[in-house]
Amino acid sequence: MKTINIGIIGYGVVGAGVATLLIQKKKLLESRTGTVLCLKTIADIDTVRDRGVEPGDTVLVNDAMSIINDPEIDIVVELVGGDTIAKQFTLKALEKGKH
Repeated sequence: MKTINIGIIGYGVVGAGVATLLIQKKKLLESRTGTVLCLKTIADIDTVRDRGVEPGDTVLVNDAMSIINDPEIDIVVELVGGDTIAKQFTLKALEKGKH
């Protein structure tokens, strides 16, 4: 099966919810998509606060650009919100050919 690596930027309520779904519904998503969806990296300013999610092998970083610049990450999920830094992250990810 093909693997699609995902990076999440923003690990607040919504980011933790998306991470939870990707982790807990991994097998269901694989069976429905025919691909392995791998949550490779999560970036947030605060990497130590408990979000109630066990990230497993997912790497937590405090530098969003490390996700954008990672050639192995196929999809960037921007969950910072707003139209300043979030927009910059989105535009940079698109420039790098990320979905």
